[in-house]
Formats: sequence, C-alpha cells, structure tokens
Amino acid sequence: MSYSLTLKKTAIKTKTLITAVAIVSAVALPQLFHFVGIASGSGAALGTAFLPMHIPVILAALLAGPLFGIITGVLSPLVSFAISGMPAAVMLPYMIVELAGYGLVAGLLYKSKMPVFLKLLAVQIGGRLLRASAVLFAVYALDSQMMTVAQTWEVVLAGLPGILLQWAVIPLLAYRLKGFVKHYR
Repeated sequence: MSYSLTLKKTAIKTKTLITAVAIVSAVALPQLFHFVGIASGSGAALGTAFLPMHIPVILAALLAGPLFGIITGVLSPLVSFAISGMPAAVMLPYMIVELAGYGLVAGLLYKSKMPVFLKLLAVQIGGRLLRASAVLFAVYALDSQMMTVAQTWEVVLAGLPGILLQWAVIPLLAYRLKGFVKHYR
C-alpha cells in the first residue's frame, strides 16, 4: 500500500513539474518569437504566425493529462499577460479558452494508443473550435464589438505556420519526453 502511495505522490510531483515547466516555456517562447520579430522588423507577426504558447500547453497535457493540461492552458496566458502584457487584453479571454481547450483535448487523449500526430490533429481542431465558439458567443450572445467572426478566420489563417510547426515539433518532443515521464510515474 505505501509503495502505491509513493508512486502516486511521485506521479503528482512529476505532473506538477511538467505543468510548471510548460507554463514557464509558454511565457518565454512567445517573448523569444517577439524579440526575433522585432529584430527582423516583422514585429509581433511571428508570435501570431507560429503560435509558440500552444506547444508547451499541448505537450504538458499529452504528458500529464487533462487536469494539468487545463491548468497549463489557463495559467499560461494569464501569467504571460501579468508579466508582459501579452496577449493583448482583448485577446486574453479567447486565448484562455483556446489553450484550456487544447489542454483538455490533449489531456483526454494522453493515455490513448492513437498516434501522436492524430492526437495533435484532434487537439488543434478542438482548440480552434473552442476559440471560434468563444468568439461567436461574445459577438452574438454578449454583443461584443471587440472581436468579430471575420477576425476569427484571420487568426486561424495567420496561425497556419504554427500548426505546421506543431506537426514538426510536438510528435518528436512527445516521443522523447514520454520515456522520461514514464520513468517517474
């Protein structure tokens, strides 16, 4: 019985560590992309195009499950906003919904035997649908003028390079990190 309890404590500590590292990464990566964007003259466009905050959130959920994925998805944009003012206040609620959605969907699939690439596709579709739903709710139910339905499609199209980056990076990182995480479960 105590061996099982020790394993459970170790698993929780590992998942908490994954969440903390993911939140720090989700705050730091966009800053790196924005810095490169400023240095190259493209401004914040690189962050919008490559979606650097999404990668750590998805990875955390794939490695630690839905609860830790949702926590990472909610806290990452909040911490980033508190530290850097990004994402912009207008975008913050939508980012929280989208990233929490990524964390939820990826977390629900974390024990699935499905190939990581298929999990990633499901996560990307689910996260973007949740973001679109949040925008539609804001526009039609709350009569918000801060974001429009057309802007939602612009955000999706602008993020296509980020989706491709996720296809290239997440399966590789998930494979490499999964062995490390299994050792500490």
